[in-house]
Amino acid sequence: MISQANVIDAGTARRARWIGPLFAGAFVAGVCDITYATTFSYFYRGTPPSRILKLVASGLLGPDAYQGGAGTAALGLGLHFLNAFIITCIFFIAASRIPALVRKPVLVGVIYGIGIYLVMNYVVIPLSRIGPRPTPPAPVWVSGLLVHMFLIGVPMALAARRAFDTR
Repeated sequence: MISQANVIDAGTARRARWIGPLFAGAFVAGVCDITYATTFSYFYRGTPPSRILKLVASGLLGPDAYQGGAGTAALGLGLHFLNAFIITCIFFIAASRIPALVRKPVLVGVIYGIGIYLVMNYVVIPLSRIGPRPTPPAPVWVSGLLVHMFLIGVPMALAARRAFDTR
């Protein structure tokens, strides 16, 4: 007979197995994304990293974010990592229900990265206080898409594989 304590322990063990990979996947994807955004913008247009972080904060605060200081930039960084965590949670929820998602994490991560890029740029940002933006120049669009495919989607999928693969 299975006792309730054993069932609770088994459930707790399963959750404990995916908590670390969840946070690791969100952190790695978030670091890769913000590093790309700040570095690329600096070298492509000379935009300082604090302005990129204020851009993120402007999704919540609107144009007034650009007048803010370090606190506004810190808010932007926090919002950025919150987004990375939410997007990783969405993948983890899907992977916990659809085991095929962790069997080929690179392929699935690339596809998920494409989805993330499209949803963020054509749904989330236009609906935020940033508002609709014109399609960026090809180097920005292509590099952003590639980063989302390989440095955001793939780490999330690899983290989910670590959490849910039963092999």
